[in-house]
Amino acid sequence: MNTSISTSNCDVISSDKVEGTAVYNNAGEKLGTIDNLVIDKRSGQVRYAVLEFGGFLGMGTDRYPLPWSMLSYDTDRDGYVVPIDKSRLDEAPRYPLADPSPFTTDASYGQRVNSFYGY
Repeated sequence: MNTSISTSNCDVISSDKVEGTAVYNNAGEKLGTIDNLVIDKRSGQVRYAVLEFGGFLGMGTDRYPLPWSMLSYDTDRDGYVVPIDKSRLDEAPRYPLADPSPFTTDASYGQRVNSFYGY
């Protein structure tokens, strides 16, 4: 179960608890799970949550970076909710599970992701 660690004055969560957390759309459809996070190495802020979606048993599975600010945590679902339909992911920036992250090889990739989602 993925839960946040609460203290008396803040709510925080460890990245290993975010990875594997389910992601749903507003209609309640499960889109996939968080595979990893992309963190700005200078500011330390999370920029993207990478959604693992599609395929079967890891075959044909793609990774879809979502701007972190798109996600909201829903305690009833024990997962994140994003305001996108499954069909919208067909057009979204993505990369195969087996490929290296384009964030490390293409300086403009984050701009394309943000532009696609209107951020």
